[in-house]
Order: sequence, then C-alpha cells, then structure tokens
Amino acid sequence: MATPPAIATLRAGLPDRYLTPDDIAELFDVPKETVYEWRKKRTGPPGFRIGKHIRYDPAAVQRYTAERMAADTAR
Repeated sequence: MATPPAIATLRAGLPDRYLTPDDIAELFDVPKETVYEWRKKRTGPPGFRIGKHIRYDPAAVQRYTAERMAADTAR
C-alpha cells in the first residue's frame, strides 16, 4: 500500500507518522535545501532530531502554517 503524499494527508487530517524533510519540501513546494536552510536559520516549522534524522510533528507544522497565514493576513 503506497503512502499518500504529505500535502494530501495534512489536508485530510493529521497523519499517523512524523514528517520528513522531503514531506515538508513537498508540502510547501520548495526544494529540500530550503527546508534545511529554514532549520539552520530557525525560520521554518519546528523540527526535532531522532539520531541523525530530522522529523516534524504534523500538529506543529499545522500551527506554524496557521501562524504564518495569520501574520501575513495581519499585514
């Protein structure tokens, strides 16, 4: 059974797994290098490290997106 794309999963509800940098890149339609730059500069969705791997909590990504949308709307 194939895993649905991250963007489709998030729109339908929270996935039952943590997201990868590839998922975040797909979700925001940016290169994976941009996701790593966001993490380095602490400007993107909050991620955490599991060993050598970076993961993102879907709920935190949704909060980050809502905050960015609200900030953009407030301008």
